[in-house]
Amino acid sequence: MTMSLPLTIGPLKSSSVITRYPGNPILQPSDVPYAPSLVFNAGVAKYEGRYVMVFRNDYADEANKTMLPASTTNLGLAFSDDGINWEVQPKPCFGINDDEIIRTYDPRLTIIDGRCYMCFAVDTRHGVLGGIATTEDFEKFDILHTTTPDNRNMVLFPEKIGGKYVRLERPFPVYSRGGKDRFDTWISDSPDLAYWGNSRLLLGVEDVPYANDKIGPAAPPVKTSKGWLATFHAVDRDENRGKNGWESSWKKRYTAGLMLLDLDNPHKIIGMAKQPLLAPEAPYETDNGFRNDVIFPGGMILEDSGEVKIYYGAADTVECLATAHVDDLLKLCLE
Repeated sequence: MTMSLPLTIGPLKSSSVITRYPGNPILQPSDVPYAPSLVFNAGVAKYEGRYVMVFRNDYADEANKTMLPASTTNLGLAFSDDGINWEVQPKPCFGINDDEIIRTYDPRLTIIDGRCYMCFAVDTRHGVLGGIATTEDFEKFDILHTTTPDNRNMVLFPEKIGGKYVRLERPFPVYSRGGKDRFDTWISDSPDLAYWGNSRLLLGVEDVPYANDKIGPAAPPVKTSKGWLATFHAVDRDENRGKNGWESSWKKRYTAGLMLLDLDNPHKIIGMAKQPLLAPEAPYETDNGFRNDVIFPGGMILEDSGEVKIYYGAADTVECLATAHVDDLLKLCLE
């Protein structure tokens, strides 16, 4: 049985505890030397004393505002001393050369025991996969795992829990959920990052009051004294939305949600913010993008000061930064 969802959600606002960086976007196509059309959905982490960003590049026919084949997508690399100003490296850093694979995209970075792990999405000729790779220098990546179709949006927790690695993920159960988009957030564990199981539902789309289409993981969770702070993406569809971007029609809006998971049992949700943490409001989120009204967090860093940096793709076009204090984020979840 498929539970009914509201046909429309209505206006949404960002939480008052969140502050957009006034210099947004922090990374845009003109900052990248090999001339992509879109730069977004980056994974960001602190690694060996500096910030590192792996970002998605897509290419387009700018004159006609149409996308080139998906195979032109690649992943770029940048470093920063302050998490705001980025030094983009001269060439893309990751791809898989295989006739079965169309593209890799949407990276997510997690540091575990001093080593960097990257989750990523893979479009293949036989479905969409999620992958996990590890690297020490962002030049050589060792691929540890790929899923079966269809799964994506995987993020790793930054330490073992109960002796096992844990990840959040978003499978695509079209048949069992009664339609094209009824996707939820699941949680799985692994003894070695290669073999995954014990999968179970964590959060259903019907549990999020500002979603009527799908939800899924966003940035990798961060550890706090009160639990694992985890962002997720929440999507609502409104058939009255018009062109809304480069495509002939774009009916969806992506917002960022926030939840708190138990430290020892991350299958347990302690609390969830009642409203979006971030909703599209700024011009770089709502206007003149490839897909307007899209916010997608891919990186979250808890600083020693208590500031939380949240890195997010905006309008599938640029990469942005928002900040909040960890205490305010915890309060949102626990109210």
